[in-house]
Amino acid sequence: MPAVVRVALPVPLARLFDYLPPAGGVAVGSRVLVPFGRKKLVGVVVASGVEAAVAGGRLKAVLSVLDDGPLLDAELMQTLAWAADYWLAAPGEAYANALPLALREPRPLPETTEPCYALTVAGQSARDAGSRRGSSRRLLDLLLAAPLGAAELDLALPGWRPAAKRLRDAGLIEQRVPDPLPPTPSAAPPLNAEQDAAVAAVAGAFDRFQPFLLDGVTGSGKTEVYLALIAQALAAGKQALMLVPEIGLAPQTVRRLRERLGVPVEVIHSNLAEGERARAWLRARNGEARVVLGTRSAVFTPLPQAGLIVVDEEHDGAYKQQEGFRYHARDLALVRARALGVPVLLGSATPSLETLANVEAGRYRALHLRARPGAARPPQVQIVDMRAQRLDHGLSPALLAAVAEAAGRGEQALVFRNRRGYAPVLLCHACGWHAECPRCEHPMTLHAQRRTLACHHCDRHAAVPSACPACGSVELKPQGQGTERLEEALTARFDDVPVLRIDRETTRRRDAFEQLLDGLRDDAPAILVGTQMLAKGHDLPNLTLVAIVGVDEGLHSVDFRAGERLAQLVVQVAGRAGRARKPGRVLLQTHHPDHPLLRGLLAQGYAAAARELLAERREALLPPFSHQALLRVEAHQRADVDAFLGEAHAALPDDPALRIAGPMPAPMPLRAGRHRGQLLVEADTRGPLHAALRPWQHALAALPSVRKVRWSLDVDPIDLY
Repeated sequence: MPAVVRVALPVPLARLFDYLPPAGGVAVGSRVLVPFGRKKLVGVVVASGVEAAVAGGRLKAVLSVLDDGPLLDAELMQTLAWAADYWLAAPGEAYANALPLALREPRPLPETTEPCYALTVAGQSARDAGSRRGSSRRLLDLLLAAPLGAAELDLALPGWRPAAKRLRDAGLIEQRVPDPLPPTPSAAPPLNAEQDAAVAAVAGAFDRFQPFLLDGVTGSGKTEVYLALIAQALAAGKQALMLVPEIGLAPQTVRRLRERLGVPVEVIHSNLAEGERARAWLRARNGEARVVLGTRSAVFTPLPQAGLIVVDEEHDGAYKQQEGFRYHARDLALVRARALGVPVLLGSATPSLETLANVEAGRYRALHLRARPGAARPPQVQIVDMRAQRLDHGLSPALLAAVAEAAGRGEQALVFRNRRGYAPVLLCHACGWHAECPRCEHPMTLHAQRRTLACHHCDRHAAVPSACPACGSVELKPQGQGTERLEEALTARFDDVPVLRIDRETTRRRDAFEQLLDGLRDDAPAILVGTQMLAKGHDLPNLTLVAIVGVDEGLHSVDFRAGERLAQLVVQVAGRAGRARKPGRVLLQTHHPDHPLLRGLLAQGYAAAARELLAERREALLPPFSHQALLRVEAHQRADVDAFLGEAHAALPDDPALRIAGPMPAPMPLRAGRHRGQLLVEADTRGPLHAALRPWQHALAALPSVRKVRWSLDVDPIDLY
């Protein structure tokens, strides 16, 4: 039997594929181009010189080797193999996730040196003559002082590329090789005693794997600890990787890193042009990139000289991939840190219950930042009882009075409502009809400015009817409040104060979010209306009041994680207030002022609330004191969903260590015209659960009804939707 190369291909099949090797051989971790059916695919070699898995089959040969040597090093190959097995991914999809899209194509590796852009003589004349407008003019103005690279332009003028193409075609700007002039690092502020102790503890573990939790109240200076540790890693000749949960946090973070550290900072996230992302990845692989900042997918960045991994806002659900390869970047960062032998620092003002349980068990070491540095004081938190009050578009008199007071002092206020649109329901006052998405059987949200109804689950849009489709009445009334309705009400009431809405609707343009925040970084009064986009990470010195509307929705959810998420959201949003020298104030507007979760948060803070929630989880044998895998199924017919779930239940092993919930409808039984159901498998320890999952996955793929459904297995789900 001939020796073969074993290749991981980007297909949704839980197996590897054997091919005849090329004449010169090929190294493990290299990319190869191979035939697959009628197509040609780029795969990653995971084994070479091994015996074919199936005897007697006719093997095809590798068409070409795309790399001179391994593109993925031994640590990444080992980590990806573990991750594919743990999260039940198709191996090829796991390996493909580790590569930027540009490296999944059968092309040579791009050059890692990125050109900068400079004005030509004609460009200087065009700028002086004022013949260009808009983004072209702004780009010419930026390049007047000095040539700039793509990374600097991304920060200074997001969305600059179309203007650059126009100006290059017109001969007004040109590309040049950048001068190797390193920036000058800025001086670091003195650390307080708690920050200094945290830096010393982590730096003392630079030569080994050790997980740390940096548990710091909002505004306590966690980023300064990150910066000091990254600087120490750089001084030791090491690389540092820092993960943030959202793209919106990346620009301000990279700006601070570059200014403080005086080294180039590579940025890796999904909004980058694919060529840039590939070059950044390759610079990290070559050891040229010393600091890498990115969102979830940046956890796959090669780190040949690794020294430190930081996961900021470690509790954030955005670190969990919800489609395809369903990994969790925080957990994968821990696996990589262990394999690399470096410390990993998890930072949060509201740590996840999983992380707190690991601290309690002695697996992680906790470091605490209990105070805000300098003169900043924690905000005062007050519950506003909405019962028996006359509300103005859902806003209580106490809340409106507090907003007026803040604006009167020249300060800024944030009215937080985690629901976009004008109103969540459009109701007929005459007969009770309400606008419902026919594909989801769920109310459609009214967007008044666009005069549309939108389903936020399947993105279906419809025109707002002029009369009730059921009875013909014109008494159609919006019910409830979204950010758009709050913006309208506050604009009408405070006509002399700017009201800015920050949600997904107002930040669709690539640079809109940063432009809105830049307009607030001064001493002018303003009222913000925003969703969870504003809940974390953003530093607005003149913001002194935060009013949280819609707290009650989080108190009545069927999801066992709802209490944890509400507590985290309240603390994170409250942390936006009073971050500078001005005192902050937080109002929680609720119909349930005596709810124990809210009272506990007010009286003793997040740590005490988390202890209570952990005790409840322990008593109920819920994660992190048990382990789960969720089978999700959807199909056009409910009968097909039920048939598959019944067969899936029967295919599970008869193991008393497993607890099975279901089959049952999903919390949202119909979505985008497809019926949905699920089956939950639990165990007290990981061993029995994972021993059952992979054989079960193979059995599911062979079930008689599998062709009529879509299905997926989610290990450690964070949403039971």
